[in-house]
Amino acid sequence: MLQGCYETAFEEFNKIKDTDFQALYQLGVMYYDGLGTKENPALGMEYMNRIINSEDPRAQHLKFAAYYNLGRASFEGFGTQQSDAEAERLWLLAADDGNPKASVKAQTILGLFYSRPESQDLQKAFFWHSEACGNGSLESQGVLGLLYLTGQGIRKDAQSAWNCLKEASSRGNVYAQGHLIAYFYSRKLYYNTVNLAQRVAEYDNIPRIAEETDCLPAYIAKGIAMAAFYYARCLQLGLGTQQNQMEARKYYCKAINMDRDLATDLHFQVIMERI
Repeated sequence: MLQGCYETAFEEFNKIKDTDFQALYQLGVMYYDGLGTKENPALGMEYMNRIINSEDPRAQHLKFAAYYNLGRASFEGFGTQQSDAEAERLWLLAADDGNPKASVKAQTILGLFYSRPESQDLQKAFFWHSEACGNGSLESQGVLGLLYLTGQGIRKDAQSAWNCLKEASSRGNVYAQGHLIAYFYSRKLYYNTVNLAQRVAEYDNIPRIAEETDCLPAYIAKGIAMAAFYYARCLQLGLGTQQNQMEARKYYCKAINMDRDLATDLHFQVIMERI
């Protein structure tokens, strides 16, 4: 059903692409992601470039989004040569120094880009997540909570960390929910840990959650993995719930399936008696 809708939309956009920049932009996205047509990332990029190079006033409101998508293509090396430097340049143009009318997605992605080991600059990461959060980004609000909690790019601030994580969690940010669970556990608030972790650990439709929250699937998976691991730990030790070794094994396995590296790191912290 959904694919049929995409195909119909593709046909209609294609009819008016030469006179309607919004249609041209939508076609670019559809070619890049293979929605309603066969994937053709190079053509998708061509359409995005037509938008950013146009002097027509009707194209101006689409330029920030087009720059974001071109940056995404450069970062992924999909339809063009992979280049972190070019992705960064294009995302900076899309983000427009925090302009709320620019691409908020680009502001968030720059925050994540500067958190990577390969391009790490935690002060820049904090700046961009702050800008994006102020402009409504749910993803960045959750990350800001973690930055305040750990003192990365900013001085530690437990109250700001709590405020960001709690608000982002209530708005459906699964990554923030995972870190809020860890926050409860570290303070021995085991009933709070179990109540939230048991619910989050049952999530499984990551694409639907990503669509509803506009958060990245990889970070949603990390949040579910954290919830499953801490819930398993509580079940194993009988903290805030009845002890149940069989159920504990089930949720440890789910944590591994969701994000093996994160689950391995949490297991290491258990061995080191940090959890």
